[in-house]
Amino acid sequence: MPIHIVEEPVTANTLADHGAIRAAFQVQTVLEPTLVDDGLGGIEFTEIQVGEPWVKDYDDNEAPAEWTSRFDVSNWSLLTAYDSEKRVGGAVIAFDTPEVHMLDSREDLAVLWDIRVAPEARGSGVGERLFRRAETSSRSRGCHVLKVETQNINVPACGFYQRMGCTLGAINRFAYPDLPDEIQLLWFKRL
Repeated sequence: MPIHIVEEPVTANTLADHGAIRAAFQVQTVLEPTLVDDGLGGIEFTEIQVGEPWVKDYDDNEAPAEWTSRFDVSNWSLLTAYDSEKRVGGAVIAFDTPEVHMLDSREDLAVLWDIRVAPEARGSGVGERLFRRAETSSRSRGCHVLKVETQNINVPACGFYQRMGCTLGAINRFAYPDLPDEIQLLWFKRL
């Protein structure tokens, strides 16, 4: 697959195009946490099958085009992967945006806000190429760390970030009050 990646301006229109590839996946397994010594010994995760698989679609809460009304995206970057002229994936990186709490008010930290690959292109290396380009883009802006959020229900993403050299740096079992079965996992990659 002759993939090429381009950086596009971050606007409501380009984010709407980015969102045309849905951020959806079928949940078949989850990472179930077990506290070791009431948490003092850490947390161990065991991958378990779910009783009834379901589809999780991150865009159900907020479509990418809506990000421009919530955030100042002037410091953000949009990387788009094309196979010839067909959009097959994209990555959005947030930089130096005070209202993005995940940036921890740091100018040397980038957040991989969103990465998605069209279902027909998954497993073909598009995600890895987007991630590597996000690393390069973050480094070129003077960032030393790339931060990514996912959840224990997104086992494929957890494996992907681990393969990309990320380290699981934070686990928040209570991050999502409306989704008590989901655990926030924050991954970090030193650049």
